[in-house]
Amino acid sequence: MSATESNSLPLWVQHRDTVIGYNRQANIDWRTGSPPDYSRGNENLAKESICNHVEGSLESIVQNLVRTFEMEVSFKTNPQQWLSVVQDKFRVSTNGDREFDAVELGAKGTYNTFMADSEHYKSSEESFESSHKTFHSAFPQGFPWELLEVYSGPPTVTFKWRHWGHFRGKYKDFAPTGETVEIIGMSIARVTDDLKIISMEHYFDNSLFLTRLTAGGKVTDDTTNKSGCPFNQLSNPLSNPLRSLFNRFKKN
Repeated sequence: MSATESNSLPLWVQHRDTVIGYNRQANIDWRTGSPPDYSRGNENLAKESICNHVEGSLESIVQNLVRTFEMEVSFKTNPQQWLSVVQDKFRVSTNGDREFDAVELGAKGTYNTFMADSEHYKSSEESFESSHKTFHSAFPQGFPWELLEVYSGPPTVTFKWRHWGHFRGKYKDFAPTGETVEIIGMSIARVTDDLKIISMEHYFDNSLFLTRLTAGGKVTDDTTNKSGCPFNQLSNPLSNPLRSLFNRFKKN
């Protein structure tokens, strides 16, 4: 199989699973040792996506490209194996902050380049692994991404998107609310003639995102058992007749 399928579209702008299938034949350095399985994510997308873009449309092509890019950053440890970008030129930034190249992005991960240092998240103190653990714990059913609109086509692609997930696990030491947390953002991607990404700028309100993740308040451990087994109250002999009875038998 070549990197261009029979429909004449480059591989990296086809469905993410097609890219993964092609990569199974290559000697890819997978972060987890094997290709990712997006079957559950695909089911969630089918149920919860707002948009259903026509296959082969500009919207579908851009969405596929970004999803492939995210997959490669998350699961391929060697940026030289990323098909979706121009490795030696690629740069990415968020909200006008500093740019990261492909090697830095692969080391830090998308969460840490998306999120600036703030009260409730210190990207400078997080690793790739710790950041993924944090957000995967908060969103155990996943945090899918979809494209909403494309405002301009190649070579400078401007588009609107959303991330969303069901907040059903702890975020650090903050309790889950069970709510659906959504991020709406915009991005500008500069691409080559064959639709590889040269640079990408993301814009979204990450402070609003963290406000939603901390809305449940901090988790506290309630060690008081008000209605549990009476044997848990043996520490107070005056209020526990069982201890007094035990002591009577002990004396005899």
